[in-house]
Order: sequence, then structure tokens, then C-alpha cells
Amino acid sequence: MNWWHKLKNNPLARFGALLLLVFYLAVIAADFVAPYDPYASQPNGSLLPPTQIYLKTPQGKLIGPHVYPTTQGPVDLETGDRKLIVDWEKPAPLRLFVRGQTYYLFRLNLPLPPKFEEVEIFGGIPCNWHLFGTTGEANFNLLGTDEQARDQFSRLLHGGRISLSIGWVGVAISFPLGMLFGGISGFFGGKIDSVLMRLVEVLMTIPTIYLLVSLTLVLPAGISSAMRFLLITLIISFVSWAGLARVIRGQVLSIKEREFVQAARAMGGKPIYIIIRHILPQTATYVIISATLAVPGFIAAESVLSLIGLGIQQPDPSWGNMLSLATNASILVLQPWLIWPPALLIILTVLAFNLLGDGLRDALDPRSQQR
Repeated sequence: MNWWHKLKNNPLARFGALLLLVFYLAVIAADFVAPYDPYASQPNGSLLPPTQIYLKTPQGKLIGPHVYPTTQGPVDLETGDRKLIVDWEKPAPLRLFVRGQTYYLFRLNLPLPPKFEEVEIFGGIPCNWHLFGTTGEANFNLLGTDEQARDQFSRLLHGGRISLSIGWVGVAISFPLGMLFGGISGFFGGKIDSVLMRLVEVLMTIPTIYLLVSLTLVLPAGISSAMRFLLITLIISFVSWAGLARVIRGQVLSIKEREFVQAARAMGGKPIYIIIRHILPQTATYVIISATLAVPGFIAAESVLSLIGLGIQQPDPSWGNMLSLATNASILVLQPWLIWPPALLIILTVLAFNLLGDGLRDALDPRSQQR
């Protein structure tokens, strides 16, 4: 377990792991952590800035953290700013563990072919407790609201479910394929190796962005945007295993000549059994590190595709389509709270995965363990 101690003693890897742990726990419990329904609009609440928290009333009375009902007023024709209308007569205290919008724990919906319509398998357990909120008429919009008057913080949490899970879906499909085909190619060699490597070279020449554009035109109509992007991810994953297969092939070429592989052959082990049981586990170090570093690539791809309109579509939230507002210069100037939270989360997530991957590489590298 020397590698584990090396990993724990790496402060950057610890920071990345802790950050990812916080993000994944938050999005898994998004219904509880988010104070509002990510699809619900608030009356007269579009494009509100982050809600200001007060400790004292306008009369100077100390009543603890609270907020006031806030709505948008008329637009200033010269600057484009909207004045806020605050009802100072109705303070709403901020509290932890408050009752609010009802949600369902452990609800399970599955998309069934041919139209991939979602069918409810388990209705879930109703619950209306939220981590924080107000006990009055005012809404507490931690990161403001969007143009549809939806709470930005709630949409970030629910959008993170797609943005953070899409990478693991891609890795779970592409890496087993890459390991299997790379192992078979390196172990058998000869014509099998030539055929598989020519296939790999063909797959590596396919321009991904053009393939994605083509796929969006042939997917079934009427499916949800989440299922639409999941299908694209599945198809792309079946193509993206080629690079891993070439690396695994090179490692297998050296591993198959070792004594324990020759012994397994002499004892009558079948080739597929030897590949899966004896050879591929020897590549685990590289695979673990590569998987950790590949996940942010899928997350960034989701963000880019949603940004250009090929991924998750409104009203379903994802970090990518929330960031698409950055293409509007007026939003950047007048409502920056709509841009920096999803951009910051994408940057921090990619950074955290890279820090953790670098830490794993240093800890699992046999040459560093000998030093």
C-alpha cells in the first residue's frame, strides 16, 4: 500500500479528490441541496442577481440572516440595467433544513425503445426537506435567476448530474473495448494484429465533430435531450477506444513474453483466459490513470456540444447549455452571474480530475516507488 501513502501525501491530489467528492455528493443529493425546482419559474423574478443577505432590518433591529421579496422593476433605457423592487416590510429568515418543493427519492425512469420514451419503474419516496431556504414569502436565489426566472443554483446542481456522469459513461464503454481489442491484437499478432490495427487507424481518422453533427440528424424525434446526448455518447464511445487499444497492444507485446504468461500457456490456458486473467491486469496502472484523465475530456465535450446546440437542450439543464449564454455580449456585461458559475464549475472539475490523475500516476509508477 505504498502507493496509497504516496497519494495521501500529495496535497494537490488530495485537493482534487476532495473537490470531486464534494461535487459528486452535491449532485447526487441535488433534490435535497437545491432549494427550488430547476424547471419552476418565479413570478416576476427573471434575471435577478444573487439575493443579498441582511442581518438587520431597515430600522436597525438585529434579527439574524434574512432576505426580502425581490422582483424586477423597469429597465433603464440608457444603461440597460433593471431596477430591483424590494419589499422591506416582509423579511424572510434563512434556515437550514426547511420544507419546500416536493421531490421523490430513488425514483427510477427507464427509456424504452423504439422511441426511447421514459417509463416509470419506481415512483420513489416523496420528500419535501431541503438543505436551506426561507420560511417567509421571499425566495433565496443564491446565484440569482435566469431569463426564465428559474433558480440558477438549483439548475447548476441538477445540470451537474448530466455533466459529471457523462464522462464515466464514456469511459465505461470505451475502455473495456480498447483493453480487449488491444489485448487480442498484441497477444495473437500476425494477421489478427494487422486487421485490428488497420481498423484502429480508420477509427482514429474519423473527425468527431462531423460525426456528431451527422448523428443529431438521424436520432429518433421526440426523445428527451438527456437521452439524445446519452445515445450520442454511447456511439462516440464505440469509436474512441482506438487510441487506448494501440497503447494496450504495445504493453501486451512485452508482457506476453514474461515467465508467468509462458507458464499459463504451458498449463493449457486458453488465449482469451490468459489475456483477461493474466495480461490485462498488468496494464491496470495505466488504465486507471488514463480513465481518470479521460473523464474530463468527456465533460469538456459535453460542455462544448451543449454550447453549440448539439447536446442537452433547454429546458433540461447542463453546465454546457447554461454556459451558452456567454455568446451574448450583453449577458456578460449585465448579468455575469449567469456565466461565471457554470464556467467555474467546469474549470474546477477538469482541474480536479487532472490533479487526481497526476497524483495517481506518481503514486502508481513503479519507478517512483523504487526511489
